[in-house]
Amino acid sequence: MTSIRKAVVIGLDCAEPSLVFDQWRDELPNLSALMQRGRWGNLESCMPPITVPAWSCMATGRDPGTLGVYGFRNRADHSYENLRIATNLEVREPRVWDRLSAAGRDSIIVGVPQTFPITQRPRGALVTCFLTPSIESEYTSPPELKSEIAGVVGEYMVDVAGFRTDDKRWLLDQIYEMTARRFKLCRHFLTTHPWDLFWMVEMGTDRIHHGFWQFMDRRHHRHTPGNEFENAIREYYRFIDARIGELLALINPAETLVAIVSDHGAKRMDGGLCFNDWLIREGLLVMKTPVTERRKFEFKDVDWPRTQAWGEGGYYGRLFINKAGREPHGVVAPADYEALRNRLIAKIEALRDHEGRPMGNRAYRPEAIYQSVNGVPPDLIVIFGDMHWRSVGTIGNPDIYTFENDTGPDDANHAQQGMYIMSHASLRPGRHDASIYDIAPTLHAALGLSGLENARGRSLLL
Repeated sequence: MTSIRKAVVIGLDCAEPSLVFDQWRDELPNLSALMQRGRWGNLESCMPPITVPAWSCMATGRDPGTLGVYGFRNRADHSYENLRIATNLEVREPRVWDRLSAAGRDSIIVGVPQTFPITQRPRGALVTCFLTPSIESEYTSPPELKSEIAGVVGEYMVDVAGFRTDDKRWLLDQIYEMTARRFKLCRHFLTTHPWDLFWMVEMGTDRIHHGFWQFMDRRHHRHTPGNEFENAIREYYRFIDARIGELLALINPAETLVAIVSDHGAKRMDGGLCFNDWLIREGLLVMKTPVTERRKFEFKDVDWPRTQAWGEGGYYGRLFINKAGREPHGVVAPADYEALRNRLIAKIEALRDHEGRPMGNRAYRPEAIYQSVNGVPPDLIVIFGDMHWRSVGTIGNPDIYTFENDTGPDDANHAQQGMYIMSHASLRPGRHDASIYDIAPTLHAALGLSGLENARGRSLLL
């Protein structure tokens, strides 16, 4: 551990461990070589396993409850309609690079989710994430990096705009272009800017899973054998592996801890559970007018004096209780609140799928799974079908089960287990599964930082 002076973290959003460790290991020479001489294994994500807040959990060692961030959209208060995107404005815990800056040391940070907008300029270079509206925004620190980036890669791509599309050829080209530009920029930064910590995140792995999983996975309900995109994800992983190899060629392995990490994994999506339609059927959610056709769930249409609960859609479900004295038109008495939560948990976990089989749903009380609960948490965090099913928020669907995504084409959901590969001569090689909360303590130990008290994880260097 004493020989480590620097750390490189290469984040692959949504990278699936079974593909890297099992199916394609022999085709990924750079990742395979890191595994052979380092530690590797599953990296259990936070609950819920969602890009926002997972990367912030990884960089702070804090859980979503402590951060007060429970997904991309969060309630700003206990009013019904005040929802906001969880940007960097919501992250108040210092991340590893913040602590390095305080110690007078440099970082290069590229594309780590929840770094937009820039609220605190780190010492070094920062390029913000996929939450950046456009490169017309202030997306770099220092600001003059904008012109430097344009000189290296032309028009930098923070994300693939409109990645939920049926135009798969266009999507595939865009993913490759985004990834190529990001890695080219990172190679430039590694050799032209001072750094003790280099941390990048590539979003292409996430976008290709959501866009192309059905073409690869024979168990997917939309899979067609022999389709033209059958090997799209496999070839992209080989492309990523080659780009990682080019980055690794630029660092000194004797003094640098290398970590390849994903914030969560991926799996096929079997369908969606129409959460609000189910609550309507249960008599817990009442609309002002009869629901006769599919439509967006609108808060203004809810008959709040007769409503006990409502849900939010997404890769996981959030359930909110209309609690008296908390919500503006709350009806559930505080004395009845816990009994209702218990009944809802029992009902949700007893749900069966469209063929009558147990779905295997899980509903969690936030206070039971987090060290602390800040912000405005859901009353229940719901995982449908071990995340083979997503939560659908629209109402008026023909059934509570749907096989079309309400936000555009999407083949995959997230998986609880992400992956990590960590390499340095001081590490004992082998498989050791770990937690997303272990990464921040590990980097603190490797870089000689102090001040990370009460983190959920532990250093993997011990």
